[in-house]
Amino acid sequence: MSFDFEDLPLSDEIHFESEDTGFSLTHPDVFRDWIRATVVREGKSLDVFTFIFCSDEYLHKVNVEYLQHDTYTDIITFPLSDSDTRLESDIFISIDRIKENARSFNVPFEHELKRVIIHGVLHLCGYGDKTETEKEEMRSKEEEAIALFPAS
Repeated sequence: MSFDFEDLPLSDEIHFESEDTGFSLTHPDVFRDWIRATVVREGKSLDVFTFIFCSDEYLHKVNVEYLQHDTYTDIITFPLSDSDTRLESDIFISIDRIKENARSFNVPFEHELKRVIIHGVLHLCGYGDKTETEKEEMRSKEEEAIALFPAS
């Protein structure tokens, strides 16, 4: 399946920020187009997505303070819209967890980063990952989206 990135709406906003880490994406516009394409393929539209790249410790504090979960995680997605079709969210991603996951799964850092980014986007599109069936569908959707990431 191919997707024409030229036809994507540009009225939405996707921001990438860094909190307590010096991480920044090497090709943010490519990531923006890819995220937009994924949202459109899922029949949704986006208003504003803000991705905040941070450390394990920073995300752990967010997890404890806002979700009362005393665990480390790679991503926390905070939906900010009441709409099921027009999406808005703050998405926190631990760069420390991405590095550790990449080592554990024996995949390149960038592949794991793409997987985690799109995992958060897919949650906002309505996909879960609590049951085995949901996990399998989520993993399939992640791989489908990663395969559509433009070659650099």
